[in-house]
Amino acid sequence: MLTKLFGFKKGEMNVRTEIFAGLTTFLTMAYILAINPNILGDTGMDKGALFTTTVLISGCATIFMGLYAKLPFALAPGMGLNAFFAYTVCIVLGYSWQFALTAVFLEGLIFIILTLTNIREKLVYLIPDTLKNSISAGIGLYIAFIGLKSAGVIVNNDATLVSLGKITSGAPLLCIIGIVITSLLMVKNVKGGLLIGILATTIIGIPMGVTQFNGVVSTPPSIEPIFFKFQWDQVLTQDMFIIVFTFLFVDLFDTIGTIIGVTTRAGMFDKDGKIPGLKKAFLVDAVATTAGAAMGTSTVTTFVESAAGVEQGGRSGLTAFTTGICFLVAMFFAPFFLAIPAAATAPVLFLVGLMMMAAVTKIDFYNYTESIPAFTCILMMPLTYSISEGIVLGQLAYVALNALTGNHKKVSLGMWLLAAFFLIKFFI
Repeated sequence: MLTKLFGFKKGEMNVRTEIFAGLTTFLTMAYILAINPNILGDTGMDKGALFTTTVLISGCATIFMGLYAKLPFALAPGMGLNAFFAYTVCIVLGYSWQFALTAVFLEGLIFIILTLTNIREKLVYLIPDTLKNSISAGIGLYIAFIGLKSAGVIVNNDATLVSLGKITSGAPLLCIIGIVITSLLMVKNVKGGLLIGILATTIIGIPMGVTQFNGVVSTPPSIEPIFFKFQWDQVLTQDMFIIVFTFLFVDLFDTIGTIIGVTTRAGMFDKDGKIPGLKKAFLVDAVATTAGAAMGTSTVTTFVESAAGVEQGGRSGLTAFTTGICFLVAMFFAPFFLAIPAAATAPVLFLVGLMMMAAVTKIDFYNYTESIPAFTCILMMPLTYSISEGIVLGQLAYVALNALTGNHKKVSLGMWLLAAFFLIKFFI
């Protein structure tokens, strides 16, 4: 039954490990339940309704991923994309949140078409192996940076952009304690070490005043204020085209980067170098974005925190199914789950980032036509705070360097077209 439902391979996989992996993934990304309503709520949307929608679309989409694509990936409204929705489209450009939801809905429909015609899948295989390994390493730095920033270990500095926070007290100190505890568990090869680390750090945060419980059970608010609230009168305008294109571009390569990065680290490619279930994973992502817009939230995408579950040993759809169930349960136990501070999940993101960096060992750093694009990709992900920008700049560097040094055979027609598409993105 497990094999039929989730692609579970008896003898190669362990049910306990898959469940632990699903719990770990959920705990590392549960912050989205608090952050997404806060960000989108700045547009005037109902925050209570946003919480319920975030839970429902994250849970249902992730369960769909486990049952249909049978992959250990979790989905939720994407960070960065929700900020673009709220602060650029609505606040800076002055459009209504209904207009922005319409743009996300149209993006999702386009994604469904691109997936069914295999275009998204073909884009994955236009990316050379060097960049696939650098994507994995770049995501490692990116999620480690996200974790340290969320815990206050890394803070803003107007002179140097970033600097070290006050690590002798509060959340930053708790984060460092968590890194030490979780690192020891990993060194000792403790099963479920990442999950145990999160829970232990959360408990330690109680006397430190970082972990604060405000109840256990709550009734989920209605999604009626934001459900199916579209604005069709500006669908054919130039502004709508530009915004849909931007959503489409960022989501497309964020998802591609996340899936490539996580599967590379997990070694989930088949004998032909293909990712099993890739087309199905893309279709889940596309349908989730469309459904999410109808329910009232920004673009839904595959979460990079899925890497935490994969590092815990998750390899089948059972991991995603477990994560999805946790989201649905959280709808009624929001105060309990939201009490887990960022300082408790940051250590896991930091250590998963370390593990994903292992992909750099597969890069030929002495061949500069390979290593310069790879380094560009790795470096630009955390510096631009964007997986897609890292992929774009790395791919452009790869095509340009190999073309200018006479290595034309390494650059296929498809890679030229992809590079041209990337260049267009910068001028729109």
